Amino acid sequence: MRIALLFALTVPLFAGDLDQFLDSKSNYTQRNTACLGLRGSATPEVIAAMRASLGNTQLQACAGANLRITGSAKELLDALSDPDATVRAVAARELGTMQRPEFLAPLRNAVEDRDILVASNAIEGLVRYEDHSSAAQLREVALMGGVLTSLALDTLIDWKDPDVLAIGRKLIGRDAPGDQLAGIRAIGLTGDASDLARLKALSKDDAPLASGGRGFGFMPSISISRAARTAIQNIEQRSSSPTPAIAEAGPLSRQHRPNPEK
Repeated sequence: MRIALLFALTVPLFAGDLDQFLDSKSNYTQRNTACLGLRGSATPEVIAAMRASLGNTQLQACAGANLRITGSAKELLDALSDPDATVRAVAARELGTMQRPEFLAPLRNAVEDRDILVASNAIEGLVRYEDHSSAAQLREVALMGGVLTSLALDTLIDWKDPDVLAIGRKLIGRDAPGDQLAGIRAIGLTGDASDLARLKALSKDDAPLASGGRGFGFMPSISISRAARTAIQNIEQRSSSPTPAIAEAGPLSRQHRPNPEK
């Protein structure tokens, strides 16, 4: 009897919230409030409404979270190939938050999306795997070059991934300033005396300052020679100290700690 009464009270509540959520005459505050009221509801009607609302920029954050919370993987995977880039971006973020192994390949593919927002959200999705099971995908991304290299490599540094040094040594030999800077940072944090000659050669090159190729608006310019000198100092300090390599981050490290909504 108690279960039947609880069901009778719950169904009208969800039904009312769904009506409010779908009411285009309501303002977005009212519709998002209704969306929160539907959180946890996995009825076909609610799931369909959430998937359709991913295309509405005012509702997509709540709708995406609702799909994740109800485990609606089919809808989120479908959204990952939506024509709307903002929909693909939301889907990538939510799939990553679910941290399921079967989403690693779709998220890795999404990293190569033509839209930088989608690509960066796909990387953020990979970063959210707390067991570091996405490390293999992030290693591939770190070697892609360009905007995405630093996003992936910074996480691998934080995770103390054993391949950081090998990746850094490959990046430092490239022509793109952004890739070089990422490589210098990785070597400065994990390298050894064998890397000093290469770094010293770069430290003498007072070439024009580079932005790092990050692609997010106007970024402060960074000197490759200055970064190389800092990396040299880090390696030399480590050689006289027992402190573990990556733990002694120094000024070139960026701490990246994902804090996904649960």
